[in-house]
Formats: sequence, structure tokens, C-alpha cells
Amino acid sequence: MSGRSGRAIVVVLASCGLVASFMQTLVVPLIPVFPRLLNASPADASWVVTVTLLAASVITPVSGRLGDLYGKRRMILVSLALLIAGSVVSATTSTLVFHIIGRGLQGCAMGVIPLGISIMRDELRPNASAARSP
Repeated sequence: MSGRSGRAIVVVLASCGLVASFMQTLVVPLIPVFPRLLNASPADASWVVTVTLLAASVITPVSGRLGDLYGKRRMILVSLALLIAGSVVSATTSTLVFHIIGRGLQGCAMGVIPLGISIMRDELRPNASAARSP
């Protein structure tokens, strides 16, 4: 792989991973406000964050296996589509249930991180100087 296309791969995959990570942490400052915004108890509103982490913990190992079966690029695109769908659902609702569903879909996007690492491992050649170091 040439240096230019290798850099492009790293930039694109790093951007995908950053977007997925930002979506995880973007709502943390809103945790105290969610009960009022969603007309829910604080315990119920905490599911907005919990469901995202739960979905991410389930999808991370599953996405790697699905990437091996159906293609890593395809699975990254599916993960990003789920992120967009979850963002649209969360942005257009003011009810707790649909917000939790949207955040769950956003959590499924965390599969892009292991898939991106796997693609970089497959596509980028190892650095010769790093391979010689102990």
C-alpha cells in the first residue's frame, strides 16, 4: 500500500472511530437534565447512557465476527448506518422509550473500532524499523 493511500485509510478509519466514541460520551453532560427533558425519573433516564454501553459491549465482539463473515467494509457501513439511524431517532423524539432505542442503535456503532483496527492490520504494511526493535 502506498504512503498516501495508507494515510487515507488511517484518517478515514480513525474518523469513524472518533465519531462513534464521541456519540458515546456526548450525552454525559446531559445526564442531570435528562429526567426533566424526557419527563422520566432519574433511574429511568439513566438508561439513556446504560443502553448505549450495553449495546456497545455486545456488538463489539459480534461485529468482528460478522466482519470476517460478510466483509469488514460492509460491516463498518452497517455500523455507521445504525449510528445515523439512532441519531435521527434520538434527535426527533422527546419520549424516553424512543430515545433509549435511538441510543441503543448508536451503541451498535462501536463495532467500527475493532473493524477499523482489523482493516488497518490487513491493509497497512508493518513499519520495517518497528519490526526490528525488541
